[in-house]
Amino acid sequence: MAKSRMPARLDLWQSLSGLVLALFMWFHMFFVASILLGAESFDRVAGWMEGSMLFEQTYPIIVSMAAMGVFALFVLHALLALRKFPSSYRQYRTFHGHMKRMGHEDTTLWFVQVFTGFAMFFLGSVHLYIMMTRPDTIGAYGSANRVVSEWMWPLYLLLLLAVELHGSIGLYRLAIKWGFLTGRNPVEGRKKLKRAKWLVTVFFLALGLASLAAFIKIGVTQSDHYGQPVLPAEHSLLSVASVGGVS
Repeated sequence: MAKSRMPARLDLWQSLSGLVLALFMWFHMFFVASILLGAESFDRVAGWMEGSMLFEQTYPIIVSMAAMGVFALFVLHALLALRKFPSSYRQYRTFHGHMKRMGHEDTTLWFVQVFTGFAMFFLGSVHLYIMMTRPDTIGAYGSANRVVSEWMWPLYLLLLLAVELHGSIGLYRLAIKWGFLTGRNPVEGRKKLKRAKWLVTVFFLALGLASLAAFIKIGVTQSDHYGQPVLPAEHSLLSVASVGGVS
């Protein structure tokens, strides 16, 4: 009797969906980091996300639709990954015991990926729901108010840690699993990939923390104006300054 190819197909779909989500998060981090160049730069990027480069005006519904697409892929990847999670406490105890006795770093990384993936499912769902239902608040001042006045910064801090660890470990394990970038010497290639993984993790964590700090700084100065309408990016500098409490 021929063996089923379905497990291999599911593995492939899990790998592809994880790759797409990880690359999306890298681009997302660079977009968010535009806040380090100032509120105007971030609002310009937010306008691009709302279609300002294609249309004469912005359409926040584009952000909602993009968030829905990411959420659908997010759920698909989670369902595919659940196949390999310990399905009972006994399985968890058995795996944890093997992991401690083996002391194998890649096995430990897999466990970290499982833990961060579990955390991401809840933390990421909250963020994506906000993007789907409140796309008109993705500008610099709306985001800063959400981070500070709506006390979302603890969630975003935990989400940042989970996403960057999960994504970098996932890409590393993909490269090992499918034989990408390992070179002619797999052992040496694995060492190089592992060093690159940690460099990528540190870089994006630093970038994310700096971006979050910038939003917190703006949000603190904006706290007295919480609840007031947020002006779109194309308004004048004088108007934006007024919203920010400068004038």
